[in-house]
Amino acid sequence: MQEPLSVGKLYKDNQRVFKLKRYNNTVGFDRIIGSSKLNRPGLELTGFWKYFDKTRIQIIGRKESIYLKTLSENDRRAILTKLYSSDIPAIIFAHGAKPPEFSLEIARKNNLAVLSTTMLTSNLVGRMMDYLDWNLAPSTIVHGTLVDVYGVGLLLTGRSGIGKSEVALDLVERGHRLVADDIVKIIRRADNVIIGTSNEILEHHMEVRGLGIVDVRNLFGIQAIRQQKRVEVQVELVEWDDHSSYERIGAVDKHVKILEVNTPIVKLPIYPGKNITVIAEVIAMNHLLKYMGENSARNFEKKLAAKIRKKTHLSELQQYLKKDFE
Repeated sequence: MQEPLSVGKLYKDNQRVFKLKRYNNTVGFDRIIGSSKLNRPGLELTGFWKYFDKTRIQIIGRKESIYLKTLSENDRRAILTKLYSSDIPAIIFAHGAKPPEFSLEIARKNNLAVLSTTMLTSNLVGRMMDYLDWNLAPSTIVHGTLVDVYGVGLLLTGRSGIGKSEVALDLVERGHRLVADDIVKIIRRADNVIIGTSNEILEHHMEVRGLGIVDVRNLFGIQAIRQQKRVEVQVELVEWDDHSSYERIGAVDKHVKILEVNTPIVKLPIYPGKNITVIAEVIAMNHLLKYMGENSARNFEKKLAAKIRKKTHLSELQQYLKKDFE
């Protein structure tokens, strides 16, 4: 699961990017942000609080700031006191707006972080929501290796020591790109989109049994790695078993759920001498063909069915002619 996002982490990650300024040191930095949405409390400043969502960071833009200045000091104090004491994660004054001096003491009493930026309100909202979407999205950790093969994200899984890293290393040597090895962090960005990234410590490194840790970026160059990639196919490596039956045609697509997203899965039996790297490339290319509407297995089934129907028809015709004595 994704670690809780605190106001302090948001400030640390975006201080330079969003030109953030803090008014009360680290007050409220321990508060947890629970929503990826933001709120500009226009209606709330006029007294309408019915649909107020206190889980959202509040953005005070230029319009809201000018409106506050039109109010009497007592009304302004009452409104900001209610806003600051409503358990919101933080409040950010945008577009050069500044918090009223008296409100900083109210914020301190309510353990609320007060920030400001010179960024335009619309720019801040757009970029801040991107950051929150990424950091608050559902996530999970998968033991495997993620490789970009012909633009397709292949997630190699299987028992420890089965050869996932070796296959990935061979793919990198053939010009493909490593995303993550051993620990793959997967984040759901949309209903049907999951993105895989590397662990910060293991980034661009790979463990090869018998050799140890290797730095893929330094060995093969910057073109051999990428920071993240959409997970499109899971390739599960399994040991060959003479008593098991394996897919021969592949006309029926199989899926596995990753963060509730249906992901195609291919169970690939391996044994010494089998070229898994080339098969992995074929899996990626076959996925691209399916995406373009070309399904080789189903086309084969259609041709086979047509051939059987034709043969059946000829057989019936031959039986008819045998009985025709005229």
